[in-house]
Amino acid sequence: MSDAPVARPTGSSRLGDTLAGRGHTTLILLVSLLTSCLTMLWSYQAKIKCGGPPFLAEGRSSHWPVGDPNAVVPCYSDLMFLWVGRDINNHVFPYINGGISPDGKLFGGVVEYPVLSGMFMWLGAIGAHTDTEFFQHSVWLLVPFGLAITVMLAFMTRWWVLLWSATPPLVLYAFHNWELPVVATVVGGVAVMAWSSTISPRTGERRLSVRTAAILAAILFAVGFCLKLYPGFFVLPLAAYVLTYGAVPGARKALDWAGAVWVAIAATVTVVAIQLPFMVLGFEGWKAALSFQGERKSDVDTNSIWYWGLRHFTGGQTDTYNSLVGLLSPVLIMASFALAVHLGWRAHQRDGIYPWIGVCASMLAGFMLFHKVHSPQYTLWILPFFVLLKVRWPVIAAYLVADFILDTTIFRLFGIYTSGSPMQWWVITGVNVGVWVHAVVLAYLLFAFVSAPLREPLASFGRQPRAGGPERVLTPS
Repeated sequence: MSDAPVARPTGSSRLGDTLAGRGHTTLILLVSLLTSCLTMLWSYQAKIKCGGPPFLAEGRSSHWPVGDPNAVVPCYSDLMFLWVGRDINNHVFPYINGGISPDGKLFGGVVEYPVLSGMFMWLGAIGAHTDTEFFQHSVWLLVPFGLAITVMLAFMTRWWVLLWSATPPLVLYAFHNWELPVVATVVGGVAVMAWSSTISPRTGERRLSVRTAAILAAILFAVGFCLKLYPGFFVLPLAAYVLTYGAVPGARKALDWAGAVWVAIAATVTVVAIQLPFMVLGFEGWKAALSFQGERKSDVDTNSIWYWGLRHFTGGQTDTYNSLVGLLSPVLIMASFALAVHLGWRAHQRDGIYPWIGVCASMLAGFMLFHKVHSPQYTLWILPFFVLLKVRWPVIAAYLVADFILDTTIFRLFGIYTSGSPMQWWVITGVNVGVWVHAVVLAYLLFAFVSAPLREPLASFGRQPRAGGPERVLTPS
């Protein structure tokens, strides 16, 4: 290397670099937001074909649930389906006066989702008199969350955000169910940790302490738990990150036990604060939602490895099949969680940093693989982790192609079963391909996510040069 002095940038050149950087960020935001709007518009146009006049009793469209049978993107949407059967069409406030019947049917405003998702459904039904109006109102509630996710991913991953905003899953699932709010809580938790670790130009230190940032992220994950449960799992790796932050691998001291406990307390208090009013005012209705999910069987509409695999070895959906699923599913989920946390700890021992984002993604992969229900729209859950982490392109492509095949065949399969029409080979083949490719990829990701590096600039947030020494890394994973 040359000993010649290095030219330092002048004030005008630094200003030019700053403006160029801001211009690049603005371009990324504009493009990603535009693609998000286009994909969500496409999703709306595809799903609305299941609605519209003429309407039957209780405001159900006569076009539901098929719409255009030749359309590439199925128009079926849970947003329309749940209009009837959960008292949403009767504008009953959720959970307070309802319950579950002996034959497993919900009544009195109870829906089979955590309480905040139920509140979104109730809000979407205000002023609606048909399933189509309910769908349209719900779309307006969901769109801001989709755009917020895009903005956060754009700042953390730059052009990689297009993997979220410009790929088929947002078309297929943006308005299939109430997934966008819960995904926003997960991405928001990562974004809080990322922003907090950036260096303030005024103080030269990180914007928030690790404890404070993790507590805020844990609160967001707890809110997500009250929407669709799975973000609550992420409090554990987040607490492990706080516990080990600054600790020397192999040392017995410098573990921040108090900080880890505060993360857990923040999440617990948030969940209790949200759930307690429903428990007090309508415990039976609140409990009914949990009972419904606990009693749900793994059947044809769950897309799980259990129905498409284990069922063939038990002679169908027998009592033996249901018992095995009821035992194996939770046991394997918990084992996958333990494996993900263990792999993260080994990475910490090796690299000095607990890869909490990768561990979160690994836990999600295990949950999606072994849970008795694997709804197609769960792809929106895992897609942000493909954006945040450097996962191999063939793996991402295989998952998304299999997902498209599954979504475009499973709803045709439902129609065949309902109508009694002859089975078409390409439909049943497509469903099996989608289910089993997903399973293989998720099994791989259970290990690969933990070791996958973060994408830039997320990986570089918070790196602060130390005078006369090595770089100090304050990244969130």
